[in-house]
Amino acid sequence: MDSWLHFSPFNAFLHGRQTTFHRPVVMGILNATPDSFYDGGRYTSPEAVLSHARQLLADGADIIDLGVVSSRPGAQLLRPQEEADRLAPLVRLLRKELPDHTILSVDTCYSLPAAKAVEAGADIINDISGGQFDPEMFATVADLNVPYILMHTRGLPSVMQQAHNTQYDDIIEDLLAYFSPKIDELYRLGVNDIWLDPGFGFAKTVDQNYELLLRLGELVNHFPDNPMLTALSNKSMITKRLKNDLDTSYAPLPDSELGTLTLNTLALRAGTRLLRVHSPHLAKVAIDLLYQ
Repeated sequence: MDSWLHFSPFNAFLHGRQTTFHRPVVMGILNATPDSFYDGGRYTSPEAVLSHARQLLADGADIIDLGVVSSRPGAQLLRPQEEADRLAPLVRLLRKELPDHTILSVDTCYSLPAAKAVEAGADIINDISGGQFDPEMFATVADLNVPYILMHTRGLPSVMQQAHNTQYDDIIEDLLAYFSPKIDELYRLGVNDIWLDPGFGFAKTVDQNYELLLRLGELVNHFPDNPMLTALSNKSMITKRLKNDLDTSYAPLPDSELGTLTLNTLALRAGTRLLRVHSPHLAKVAIDLLYQ
């Protein structure tokens, strides 16, 4: 078997026990927010959220990643209490109605919604801020004893694409300098399962996103004990290259989906072990072809 088809299994503490992933993991995106860049307003009622979660699982998602706040460029975050009030009931609904083995992640950058979501049944905290927006986040994750997704960004979503936030001496070296002390701090606090997300589309220009993707293997090799997650699905780095931006209907664009499949294949080749996507079926196609 060619070495590029090799997958390094990894473990995570989920549902009170160790779970081993033997193949790349597909995380299905569930945006329960009116202003998501891709599917804003489509899944705002509890019934719609539950129906879409079931469809994501049917399409091959291994993890459901639920968020109630948009992190698109220019977006404004909610106050932590308001986010918790939206997020926890939906987690509770999904935990009650979905199969018992379903793995639920929550996309939040504040410790209060994170704690309330785990109390309601969430398994993973996916933090786009890498602990920058809430000084209590790292300690809270340690207390909750759940896997933590540590993402790279600079500045709040409302300002992250401003010029001062997209200046890098060397994008890989800068990400190494960002991740390394945070990983050390999390380990010191007792967080055992730390997954990394390089933050495509966050405080990066289109060209920087592609440089990062082409050099992703350097990050993967530097952090062999921290599974890499990539979230490339339908992002503007694809649509801008294709000169075909998403329209106001938020309808899936075939070219954007094919672009996502292409870039996810490159990410898998670089050693990514988790793919965060809107369309799990296409991600599963790539995985099945590459890891037979």
